[in-house]
Parts: sequence; C-alpha cells; structure tokens
Amino acid sequence: MTAIYLVAVGKVDDEILTGIEVCLWQTFGFTTRRLNPLPDPAPAYDPQRQQYSVIAIMKDLLKQCPGDAIRLLAVTERDLFIPMLSFVFGQAQLRGKIAIISLARLRQEFYGLPANSMLFISRALKETVHEMGHTFGLTHCLDRDCPMSLSTNIQQVDIKGETFCANCTILLRENLRQMYLGG
Repeated sequence: MTAIYLVAVGKVDDEILTGIEVCLWQTFGFTTRRLNPLPDPAPAYDPQRQQYSVIAIMKDLLKQCPGDAIRLLAVTERDLFIPMLSFVFGQAQLRGKIAIISLARLRQEFYGLPANSMLFISRALKETVHEMGHTFGLTHCLDRDCPMSLSTNIQQVDIKGETFCANCTILLRENLRQMYLGG
C-alpha cells in the first residue's frame, strides 16, 4: 500500500482534481497519485432515469484499481444514482478500496443558479472527505457540522464543515492504526 489514487471518469476539470488531491493528502496523510482519465461511463447510463448507475461504475473501478492502492477515488461530472434513491452525491465501499463522487449536483448551475466556484469547490471537498471517510470505516455522524453527516440534499452539504468532528477523528485514527497493524 503506497498511495490513494485519484481518477477522473469522463472529462473533469484539472483545477478541481488538484484541489481534491491536496484535500486527500491533508485529511488522510497519504500520497495521492492521479491515474489517466477513464472514458465517459456510457455503459452505466440509464436512459429512463437519465442518470448513471453508480453500481455499474464502481464494478468497473474495481477492475481499474492499482494493486498498491490504499484507496481509489473516482470523480465524475455525471449525475449518479443507486436503485433505492433518486440520486447520490457519491458512494463508497465501507472499509473498501473504492469511492466515487459526482460533481453534477454540487454545482449551483444544476439548481438554475449562477455559478459559484468557491461554493462548488467547498462542496466537492466535503463530499471527498465524506466518501473517503466511509472507505476508512467511518459511518454517518449525527454531528451536522461533520463531513460524515448524511446529506440527502444540497443544503445539508452546505451545513457541513470540511474537517472531521472529534469523534470521527478518533475513529479514523484508530481505524488507520488497525489497518497498519493488520487488525
């Protein structure tokens, strides 16, 4: 295990990927390496929903995950869903290697509002921390300021902070310690 890998699925702006790389390093303390972008996930498209199946994309990501990856985070502009929900901001394997975030609904433009790049970047970093937190064993937190709190709408994303609460910080440290000790 050497690095957290970051990969764009389809076209994703380099500026946001660079911000996510810095966030991953600052939050989790691992080197981040960027993979070559993957093609647009056309096979995952559901024409009835006009969205992309996160499950189909994650199955493909499992095949793409480098052997030395601590984790793999995928970032896409595509709007994602799982069968039981109308949309997801992201999805992760709890204590697994794979996570993905969608930037589609994090943009003000999605809601018919003028672009706001600072707000967009903040939202993307919060969702990065949230989904990667799941891969390191964190579950949803009741502290609304914690990025591990559940977000079912954009207002809930906006309420969150970008850093873990005290309890999630302790749990993350313990989970990382166990990871390294093989326990």
